[in-house]
Amino acid sequence: MKPIFFFSLIVICLLAYCDNKQRATQEINKEIPKDTIRERIIDLSYVYSDETVYWVTAQEFKLDTVFKGQTDKGFYYSANNFSSAEHGGTHIDAPIHFAENGMSVDEIPLEKLMGKAIKINVSAKALNNSDYQISIDDLKAWETKEKTTIPDGSIVLLQTGFAKYYPNKVKYLGTDERGELAVQKLHFPGLSEAAAKWLVENRNIHAIGIDTPSIDYGQSEYFKSHVVLLSQNIPAFENLTNLDKLPNSGFEIIALPMKIQGGSGAPLRIVAILNNSH
Repeated sequence: MKPIFFFSLIVICLLAYCDNKQRATQEINKEIPKDTIRERIIDLSYVYSDETVYWVTAQEFKLDTVFKGQTDKGFYYSANNFSSAEHGGTHIDAPIHFAENGMSVDEIPLEKLMGKAIKINVSAKALNNSDYQISIDDLKAWETKEKTTIPDGSIVLLQTGFAKYYPNKVKYLGTDERGELAVQKLHFPGLSEAAAKWLVENRNIHAIGIDTPSIDYGQSEYFKSHVVLLSQNIPAFENLTNLDKLPNSGFEIIALPMKIQGGSGAPLRIVAILNNSH
C-alpha cells in the first residue's frame, strides 16, 4: 500500500503546485494593463500612400489594384502591385548611396539596424530656421545634459520637429514643385558636415536617423554629411516620425528595410522599444 500512498501524495502535490502557479500567473496578468507592452513600442514610420513624400526628382509611390472582392469561387481575394523609388517616405540610405565601395541594403549587418539608441532634440532651433544645420555643439550639449558620452554602438536619432509638417510638402520640403528646378527650392534642417565628421572621428555609432527628407539640409549641393557617414558604412534613416514620443535615451531601435539586392536604399519599417522605466 505504501508505494500507492506515496505516488498519490506526489500527484496531489504536483496538482497543487500547478494550480498555485496558474493562479499566480493570472494575478500577475491582472496587474499588468493589456496595453502596457503596446505602449512601449513606438512606430517611427509613415505609411505608404499617394501622400508619401519623395525627393522632388524621384518616382512617387503608386498602388495598382490587381483584384479586390469576391471571386467566382466564393471567397474574398485582394492583391495589388506597387511601384516606388528606393528613396521616399520612411526609408534607409545604404552606404552605397554615396560611397562607391559601400554596402548595399542587403549587405548591411543586422547589428547596425537594431540596438540601443539615443535622441538629440534640436526642435527649438530648427523650427525657427528651416535651413538649420545640427552642429557639434548640439551633440555636445546632449552629452552635457545627459552626463554621458554618446554610447558606443548607438543609433542616433535627430529630432528637428519637422515631422509636424508631414505630408504638407510646402512646409516639410520647402516646395510642392517637382523636377530638377525644384531642388533649388528645398528648405529643411539637416546634420552639418562638421558634426558628421565629429561623430565619425570621435564617437562609434552604428546608424543615424532624422525626421526630415535628408540627413543633409535642404540647400545642400554636395551632400557632404551623406558622404562622410556613408563612406564609413553608417546607414541613415530618413523621414522618421513620432520622435517626440521618445525619451533622450533608454530605448532600443529595430529598423528593418526591404532587403533589395544591390539596393542603394529601401522602404523602412522602424520601431522604438522603450525600457520599462519609460
